[in-house]
Amino acid sequence: MKILDETSRTLNEYLLVPNLTTEDCTPGNVDLSAPLVRHRLGEQSPIRIAVPLVSAIMGAVSSPRMTISLAQCGGFGFIHHNQPITAQAEMVSNVKQHKAGFRHSDINIKPTATLGEVAGLLQAAERDIAAVTDDGTPHGTFLGLISTRDFHPKRHDLNDSVESRMQPAKSLVVADPSISLSHANAMIWDHRLDVLPVVADTGRLESIVLRRDYELHKTFRNETIDSDKRFRVGAGVNTHDYQERIPALIRAGADVLCIDSSDGYSVWQRNTLQYVKGEFGDQTPIGAGNVVDGRAFRYLADAGADFIKVGIGGGSICITRDQKGIGRGQASALIDVVAERDAYAKETGIYIPICCDGGLLSDYHMAIAFALGTDFIMLGRYFARFTESPTKLVRVNGQLFKEYWGEGSQRARNWSRYDQGGEQHLVFEEGVDGYVPYAGSLYDTVTMTIAKLKATMISCGSTTLRAFHENAVLVPVSHQSYLQNTAEIQLRDRPSDPGQ
Repeated sequence: MKILDETSRTLNEYLLVPNLTTEDCTPGNVDLSAPLVRHRLGEQSPIRIAVPLVSAIMGAVSSPRMTISLAQCGGFGFIHHNQPITAQAEMVSNVKQHKAGFRHSDINIKPTATLGEVAGLLQAAERDIAAVTDDGTPHGTFLGLISTRDFHPKRHDLNDSVESRMQPAKSLVVADPSISLSHANAMIWDHRLDVLPVVADTGRLESIVLRRDYELHKTFRNETIDSDKRFRVGAGVNTHDYQERIPALIRAGADVLCIDSSDGYSVWQRNTLQYVKGEFGDQTPIGAGNVVDGRAFRYLADAGADFIKVGIGGGSICITRDQKGIGRGQASALIDVVAERDAYAKETGIYIPICCDGGLLSDYHMAIAFALGTDFIMLGRYFARFTESPTKLVRVNGQLFKEYWGEGSQRARNWSRYDQGGEQHLVFEEGVDGYVPYAGSLYDTVTMTIAKLKATMISCGSTTLRAFHENAVLVPVSHQSYLQNTAEIQLRDRPSDPGQ
């Protein structure tokens, strides 16, 4: 037995002490970009992200829509693996079919469908326009567009056909597949369009270009794309069916893989990493974890991990600590692993990024994690709240929520992630099933989170994440410090902060 001479501390137990803010410390000068995978010291990582936020490998979070939206913002998404191999590969392929600015049409309907059907489709997807194709598929023969401006549920008979109210293709401005994005955007503005369909000579719908994507690009500027300007996408894998799943995901176009496990310090993860490196070499980056100390970091680093996730039991939906008694406060875990990462880099010349996964209940916790040295952060609850997550929007006691469940819950039944000795089922739960308050669009809240992170870094005299870590001064927070900030006061009603 060994007892560590420390108190297990969370991110909530630290505050940052401001450093000198210089003339260079302005929001426009702050660079939040981070390496996603291992690289040699002094060289750039093969994959970098402009915004150091990635989505959790969870069925309640990961979807093609979430991954595309996050890539547009400069972040990165991981498609979850708690589904058949073919289904996960199809999701990965769906993302890779999108070039930056050119969208795979995800709201489509047949002309023979009713207005009631298209109204339900648009409401469920929270969109206002759908493509009409002969077979209702994204790449059928393009016949037109129908939007919420073309009919009204109280004015028109919802049993009428879509064809009766749609804008026919012959009346619409369309583009050829050879068009460049800049030319497509020019056409959108010149013709005052919300949607520009891209149609092949055969009449087949290839893709669509949206006016709002142009505005998003101007806001975020650095989308996460590959050399062909397609959005990058990650995929979770397990240590059970990896020899069948991984080749299928690579064929589908996955840019990065990640072994998804509540406890990554295992020979099973080593075997999976060695399989990938032996079969596919360094062209297929794969992350591993989760870990909470330097021993586990070094074990996975030596086995070939391209990034390593930190955190056990600190997620809002996770009850691993309650059920199994394992874990560590997220701040303590990061401090230990960061020290080992930097020692490993000094010894080997190889820098392996670490990902903070869990313990992030507010935006300022993200800032503390970056100050402690994490390279990027993985978020579940944060992204589950948004329109772009795949779960249902429900109303509870008059308030809107999104469904949210852990991968260790009976609802997820992710036995391959939580191997408990059962025959393909969970013996006990390590996650819960519930709801999180609905927070609207991902784009708005990510913009606010980025602004907060930049403001914190400016107060700490830093314009890059590495400088922020190297220069950060942190202080533990006492119980009295908490009490000082909780004096009772009746606040005026105002819009809630979606970043909290």
